[in-house]
Amino acid sequence: MNTPNEVFSAEEQDILSPYVTNTNRSVFVLTNLPEVIKGALFSRYSRSTLGLRTLLLKEFIQKKESKFEQIQGGGNNKKSSKNIELAIESAQNFYDRILDGYGDDSIGELGGAHLALENISILATKKVEDARIGGSPLEKSTRYVSFSEKINGEYQFYQEPALLKSAHRNLFLGTCRNLFDTYVRFTEPIRDHVRKRLPRDSKISQNAYERSVRARGFDIIRGLLPAATLTNMGVFGNGRFFETLISKLKVDSLSELNEIGQLSFEELNKVIPSFVRRADTNHRHFQDFRGFDFSQKEFVSNIADSQLGKLKPDKSELVNLIDYDSEAENKVIAAILYPYSSIPLQQIRDCVRTMSDSEKSKLIKQAAGLRGHRRHKPDRGLELAFYTFDILGDYGMYRDLHRHRMLTQERQPLSTRFGYDTPDEIEDAGLGNQYHEAMARAADAFEKIYIDFPLEAQYVVPMSYNIRWNVHINLRALIWLTEIRSTPQGHIGYRRIAQEMFRKVKEVHPTLAEYMKFVDLNEYPLGRLNAEQRQENKQTAGKISVLNQ
Repeated sequence: MNTPNEVFSAEEQDILSPYVTNTNRSVFVLTNLPEVIKGALFSRYSRSTLGLRTLLLKEFIQKKESKFEQIQGGGNNKKSSKNIELAIESAQNFYDRILDGYGDDSIGELGGAHLALENISILATKKVEDARIGGSPLEKSTRYVSFSEKINGEYQFYQEPALLKSAHRNLFLGTCRNLFDTYVRFTEPIRDHVRKRLPRDSKISQNAYERSVRARGFDIIRGLLPAATLTNMGVFGNGRFFETLISKLKVDSLSELNEIGQLSFEELNKVIPSFVRRADTNHRHFQDFRGFDFSQKEFVSNIADSQLGKLKPDKSELVNLIDYDSEAENKVIAAILYPYSSIPLQQIRDCVRTMSDSEKSKLIKQAAGLRGHRRHKPDRGLELAFYTFDILGDYGMYRDLHRHRMLTQERQPLSTRFGYDTPDEIEDAGLGNQYHEAMARAADAFEKIYIDFPLEAQYVVPMSYNIRWNVHINLRALIWLTEIRSTPQGHIGYRRIAQEMFRKVKEVHPTLAEYMKFVDLNEYPLGRLNAEQRQENKQTAGKISVLNQ
């Protein structure tokens, strides 16, 4: 296993050593190579009998048309970066020919990049995070970071160009500023209220306690932040992910997303040009995508207007389970047994159906009992059981739950028409009237702006207002979601949704619900306290360790 077929001379080893972790074992890692070279190298790898290091040496390092030396030897200064860009541009036909000639669309997954998106609206982040596969987003937290800062005398929210040029300019700006003013005004009174309601235990350090109070305070008032609030996010993704993401952003109906898409293309084109070239506005693939997207939106929106336009929404619970498989239990048991047998799946299912309910229950309980903690993931067979939920919760809850990747979800436009959540602490602290006044003012602004700008009106909606979305998810992914989102340190809003999803499953599949053994159904008034104290203990232990060295 550890002895490769290829043998390199001392000179070749010297050439290769900066780019691979070893030259004498069959398992190694590429190092110090630009994404375009790594992607093209792996693409060629799939159609060659040569080892990867030999390919790198013969078809890239030693091939003049690859511009390897210019691309790889540029360094970090701006002049060198420009030289790298020019070298890549010069060698583009070489890399594009390899990528197109030695693979399909999946070749786009062989190169990646870290993209930073700063000063984009909270509303825009959801569209970026809609692209689920191939990308890993991380967004600035509303729990640990204050959004009260002003720059040049203005709160940080997206000033939508069309609204600024319209008769709604002052209404839009005034509504957002009022929400931020209220957010700032509530910050200290809410923290004082949390301290009075939940005084510090002598066993808890002051630092851990204050961090918990701060986090809880931000949790309570974050619902005042409008969807226009500016935030930062980082995204790591492969080329295929970014090509699709950019294309979707550039055809969106919101101008902010068009701008983000174009700027992302321009910057990624400097790093992974071969992987995002089809997202260029002039490329035939993008033009075809834009035409399809327009036709699809027009067709479906017309059908929705004609068929659903006169319907009024029914009152709904926080979480509604609207679809599940009555055969789920049999399918799951059969799928669990399948890898340990040579019998066809249908035959195993038929056999499982003959088992008594008590036998099935015992089998599942014993299998679930093997899980010692939530990171002990259950068998992949649980992915055969599916559930569809329709959820009505505030936008803040949605933002937190939206980040889960292994599921299918779709949301409706953000509005103020489904009411809003009022944290008990706001009422208890005597701030209820101010809060409701800010929410009512936002709702009035939304309705007025909506008449002329239905999509742009979303920017004035505070995060406490409810949004409706649906989730289609398999049991294995649901176990992970409900267990991680019901932990004590989680936000009270999404903890309730996770807990309710568990209860709905337990009603229809009580035996399968045995797998969801680490869903926490308790309530915690200062949920982050234990986590903060553990962090404090680690830091203290680390300092002691350093002093003892």
